[in-house]
Amino acid sequence: MQSAIGLQVEFTSPQEVELAAESLARDKQGIELLNIRQRGTQTLATVFVPEGKLDHFDRLLNDYASFRKQTNGVTPQDHQKLIDAIECVSVAAFDALWTDAPTALPVSEDEGIWWEVWLPARKPHDQHLAEFRRIADLAGFTVSEKTLIFPERVVAQLHGTKLQWLAAPLLFGMLAELRRAKTTAAFFASQPREQQVAWTANLQQRLRPAPNGHHYVTLLDTGVNHGHPLLAPFVQTADLHTVQPAWGVHDGNGHGTELAGLALLGELTGPLEGQMELRVTHRLESVKVLRDEGDNQGESFGAITAEAVARVEIAAPDRQRVFSMAVTSTDGRDRGRPSSWSAQIDRLASEYTSGGDQQRLFVLSAGNTMDAQDWRLHPDHLAVSGIHDPGQAWNALTIGAFTEMTTIEAADLPHCSAIAAAGALSPYTSTSVAWQDDWPFKPDVVMEGGNVGLDSRMGLATRLPSLSLLTTSHLPHEDLFACSWATSAASALAAGMTMKISTAYPEFWPETTRALMVHSARWTPAMLQAYLPSGRGKGNALRNILRHCGYGVPNLERALYSASNSLTLIVQDELQPYKKTPEGIKTNEMHMHDLPWPREMLMVLGEVEVTLRVTLSYFIEPNPGDRAGLDKYAYQSHGLRFAVKRPLEDNSTFARRINAAIDASEKRATPPTDEDWLIGERLRTRGSLVSDSWTGTAADLASRGQLAVFPINGWWRTRPSYLFNVETHWDMELRVKSGVA
Repeated sequence: MQSAIGLQVEFTSPQEVELAAESLARDKQGIELLNIRQRGTQTLATVFVPEGKLDHFDRLLNDYASFRKQTNGVTPQDHQKLIDAIECVSVAAFDALWTDAPTALPVSEDEGIWWEVWLPARKPHDQHLAEFRRIADLAGFTVSEKTLIFPERVVAQLHGTKLQWLAAPLLFGMLAELRRAKTTAAFFASQPREQQVAWTANLQQRLRPAPNGHHYVTLLDTGVNHGHPLLAPFVQTADLHTVQPAWGVHDGNGHGTELAGLALLGELTGPLEGQMELRVTHRLESVKVLRDEGDNQGESFGAITAEAVARVEIAAPDRQRVFSMAVTSTDGRDRGRPSSWSAQIDRLASEYTSGGDQQRLFVLSAGNTMDAQDWRLHPDHLAVSGIHDPGQAWNALTIGAFTEMTTIEAADLPHCSAIAAAGALSPYTSTSVAWQDDWPFKPDVVMEGGNVGLDSRMGLATRLPSLSLLTTSHLPHEDLFACSWATSAASALAAGMTMKISTAYPEFWPETTRALMVHSARWTPAMLQAYLPSGRGKGNALRNILRHCGYGVPNLERALYSASNSLTLIVQDELQPYKKTPEGIKTNEMHMHDLPWPREMLMVLGEVEVTLRVTLSYFIEPNPGDRAGLDKYAYQSHGLRFAVKRPLEDNSTFARRINAAIDASEKRATPPTDEDWLIGERLRTRGSLVSDSWTGTAADLASRGQLAVFPINGWWRTRPSYLFNVETHWDMELRVKSGVA
């Protein structure tokens, strides 16, 4: 058997120079190229040199350096190519074997995780693996029994800490690569209950509930069984409600308890396999609005939703809430047209007619594609899989599903592969591709919703635990873990993220929290490749990606904090959109906001490319009814738009341009546009959520230091008796809120 004892050497190229890595290996001598990595514009290669071959390797490098005659088939030209491409030679450290993303490393060196070890396939395999297991056991690692054998690599999994690796140089010297194992829901869901109890107990000890505050995710679903040990600290009996007392508050279906776990704790595979504390920033309350499919027939779903909201607000009026609902209709036939259900959600969100200050944020699932025949046609079927009612609600945050899940456990069906690629839309999700062009872009954002497997022999598409999200079971006396999937799971994750933002910034309005979720979202490389391969586009290409993916995948860190190279400015403001004059109702206010750029620094940067992103979120009062989209009968009470000053404009010229845009809106004409935006002023005018980005030079950005928010037409403007009647509204004082990021 080939010796596993030797030295691992790392070679580093200069910046922007390709390393001739293939010239480093010498198969006959056992000198093996283990891995090649990129660090910025540098190439790094790790080579294994067996014991007894160090002198040979040293002579080999000296031959290269001194341009001697051809040695071992290597010509002088190859010597030059190799030597010129080497900047540094060093003994390989931990980083030289780590080929996974830097973010996949555990935060703490003493945190135990499952590692995926890639070993050189030295023969005989059984002896090589036996030696590896023996040394790993002596180092205190737990090694999985299952391995994968490829022509030149053997892949195994073991559990331990980075400190154990650093203390086991002999074991470390046996590796070709080291990555973080991709633990899936199938691993935990298939464990015997006694093992599930042990995993749960370990996580329980690491849960860190926030002080009993006033921040709650309010789940409108099938109820919650809060006796689960992972839910019990965050759900009180008094916070369980139902719209039908005869139903009880318990969850006999499982759906609600599964979503409760995701909304509170997130997907559980990461927390379970890790050893870090899990801080839970909020609590959960539940209203049972459904037992099983088919309930509430003949009832108004809008009225049921309103009753559910009223029950929790009467019971605990002072809480700050995010309402999460994954109950939808079973079809997408509305095609963006407001329904009584979606309009009621818009009304509950805005509450302009109440005369109070009770805006609410609703997080809704987009609805699912559940036909296995449709999954087989992925992604083409997404164009006709329409978002389900009430996902078209303007004021809600509607959540679609994408996936990063592509790993299938051996315990799942053989011969299966994931249908969707990593970063692509999930086969479960639905879209607004078939909607009329004037309706909002939905979903607003997408979250992890799981994937679907395709059996290569049978041609069947099927749901698999490996490709699902792990969460809490509603029958913890039988199983502590359950699998969840689709836009239901995605919406629960989004509700949890939204409440984390609200907890961090309790002074933010619901409109602003919604803006930050969208502002933090980005399209994945897979989404861009599918719908916008150049990264930019016009017309149909942009509509396509927005109606499939919304604004992309939100990022909590980006939403909560400014990244290292960006600045986030939050503006919460109110304006009175219309005024009464002798000539009739006119547009009243527009607000100008000075943007605090470091102007001198931007001028110094000159031609360096920078990006400005603006997101505007506001709530409308709905006026539903199918009346041909006339302004007088428009669905939205008002509209808000934003514009940013152009490089050659002074403040007065900028103000005149905004006034021209307002005039054009009043006359239903095409306003003047600023063509430098990704989506553009004409295309982004959909719904009550507007987000766009501008890319240009730092010098140009320095002169774009002012942003305007201004009103456009809505049905309020054509209803003076409604708008300015003292008994039904504040006389001349109706003000609308907006959040801008």
